[in-house]
Amino acid sequence: MSTPLNAPLRRIAHLDMDAFYASVELLRYPQLKGLPVVIGGGRRAQNDDLQAAQDERAPHSIPVADFPRLKDYSGRGVITTATYAARQFGVGSAMGLMKAARLCPQAILLPVDFAAYRHYSRTFKDIILDIAPLMEDRGIDEVYIDFTQVPGGQREGGRVLARLIQKAIYDATALTCSVGVAPNKLLAKMASEFNKPNGIAIVFEDDLEGRFWPLACRKINGIGPKADEKLQQLGIHTIGELAQKDVGWLIDHFGQKTGAWMFDAAHGIDCRPVVLESEPVSISRETTFERDLHAVRDRAELGAIFTRLCEQVAQDLQRKGYVGKTIGIKLRFDDFKSVTRDLTLPDHTFDAATIRHHAGLCLKRIALQQKLRLLGVRVGSLMTAAEHHLWRQHEAPLQQVQTAMDLET
Repeated sequence: MSTPLNAPLRRIAHLDMDAFYASVELLRYPQLKGLPVVIGGGRRAQNDDLQAAQDERAPHSIPVADFPRLKDYSGRGVITTATYAARQFGVGSAMGLMKAARLCPQAILLPVDFAAYRHYSRTFKDIILDIAPLMEDRGIDEVYIDFTQVPGGQREGGRVLARLIQKAIYDATALTCSVGVAPNKLLAKMASEFNKPNGIAIVFEDDLEGRFWPLACRKINGIGPKADEKLQQLGIHTIGELAQKDVGWLIDHFGQKTGAWMFDAAHGIDCRPVVLESEPVSISRETTFERDLHAVRDRAELGAIFTRLCEQVAQDLQRKGYVGKTIGIKLRFDDFKSVTRDLTLPDHTFDAATIRHHAGLCLKRIALQQKLRLLGVRVGSLMTAAEHHLWRQHEAPLQQVQTAMDLET
């Protein structure tokens, strides 16, 4: 179907909050602005000391010298995020804290506070929806927005609307964000990185060769480390070099689906719509231990963690309005090998005790002879609580009647 000649240009924005977790922490501790700050790791005695200090005086009045430093950390935790001042030392998300301590020992280390991050996440998304209602939620700190038909969405290629959203978010939260506006989601996501932090980048299809082709292939969302390594082995380092390859050649080297997608991506082609609502496939919680735990010697500690994860999953289900009937667990051993087990219940649930019982049955199906470094609990086969209520009223009785008839015959 051809596009009408007078149809507005498709303008898709990708909005990414700047160093989101760290920025939220700086609202609480403004005295740390401009300093290298790292967020991550599990609960530590130093966090309890910091909390105690907060209980005695206002957070903004705590002296900088009283904050825990990265150089004093020991364990296997990873960085959730870091301020831009810390990133200048090569410190970044998903990096081990011990490695980060060698790069930036003077960095201040703060614990993760997901309750605060979720609060600010809901706040900035509500602001966007008030201005531009066609929004796709992509996680706690990023969204896609369809500017195409929104008033102001075409002015200066979308810059006017992007600036309005930026200002509204900052006025309400004092947090900054970066926005990329482009003909599609693929280019918009890359563009949102162009002028970080607190920047806006406007790109059109004509900008592909000049602004995107010189970039490394890894900048394309979807090309991971393994694919990038293979591309480099084939002599392909930039998006422009990738774009010069024939689609058949890419399919020969990467398979039908991936090869065709790489060809389209290199040419800036992406027809994905902005999805307004997406139902989660499952809800899960997992944790990596500060030290490897033994199933027997550390049974009490493991049991407490296991119960807490089940309770957290149950709380997540209830808060989001879902029930599930597939209960699963995930284990990662000290040799980094992972195993999963799951089972399906006769009916859906969000009850913590039920989840804990059946997750425990899954756990019994695994030989626990090695030490563990990670434990996770998952609930899948989700249904909204409202749908489940209707199902119990109408479908469940019919199934019970059918089962009874089957037994009689």
